[in-house]
Amino acid sequence: MRRRIRTFGRARGMTRGMRVLQLALARLYGGGWPAVLARGLGLQPDPRLRALTLRLPGRAPGAPPLRVGFAADFHAGPTTHPAVLERACGALAAAAPDVLLLAGDFVELHARHVDRLAPLLAAIPAPLGRYAVLGNHDLMGDDAYVAERLRAAGVELLTNRAAPLPPPHDDVWLCGLDDPTRGVARADCALDGVPGTRVVLMHSPDGLLTIGARPFDVALCGHTHGGQVALPDGTPLVVPEGALSRRFARGLHRLGPDGRRALLVSRGVGCSTIPVRLFARAEVHLCTLVGGGAP
Repeated sequence: MRRRIRTFGRARGMTRGMRVLQLALARLYGGGWPAVLARGLGLQPDPRLRALTLRLPGRAPGAPPLRVGFAADFHAGPTTHPAVLERACGALAAAAPDVLLLAGDFVELHARHVDRLAPLLAAIPAPLGRYAVLGNHDLMGDDAYVAERLRAAGVELLTNRAAPLPPPHDDVWLCGLDDPTRGVARADCALDGVPGTRVVLMHSPDGLLTIGARPFDVALCGHTHGGQVALPDGTPLVVPEGALSRRFARGLHRLGPDGRRALLVSRGVGCSTIPVRLFARAEVHLCTLVGGGAP
């Protein structure tokens, strides 16, 4: 028999006001009517699949290309229409990645909503595995339940730890960080002593503050939604909390004087709080990682 799901989880800094707001929104949005309305008005379009090739200078030139499916911020719940989740997972499945990386915020307002998403994630073929970290919204709810349902769907959690991929990509290590805003991110546990090519999976750009000067090849994150509501040129009007959320609101960034460290910030899949996207279309990624040469 499935255990009772807690209303709140292990999130740090959850004030009484934040808890009251969570409960009020959950009641106000009962039945998911906001997402149904927004979808009908065209304000929750299908996510776009973005394909890009990332050249990693630290990886051997002769290494085989690694196809990485990447997504963040599903926000399953009353603010995201089920069709958006289905289209996002369908696009990832059709892209046929070698490995699937998921950067957190699987649910919105209550952990039980992961039950709708988990079967969709389980249906995405990824022969080298499915891996995830949790986001701030996951920690605000019953994060233990979210983690349990993800594991049952074949998704391995990388909370402040690293794991190598199997051959022929065993030179690549996946380094996962806990959410830096509501969790306890430990870059020392995830990165120190890890050999080879380092692919960092984290929920938000603020993970960079935890990583500091530690070397890595590419970091993948979400959290910002690209503002979710932006100006026509893509400038976000509002970004979620985080010191680096506005600076790295979306897209690919090369870091450091030599540009050897890459940061990819996804606009994510779903909606948080306000069930609308405007000039910040939802997206998932297929990243082909190749070795050798300049970044």
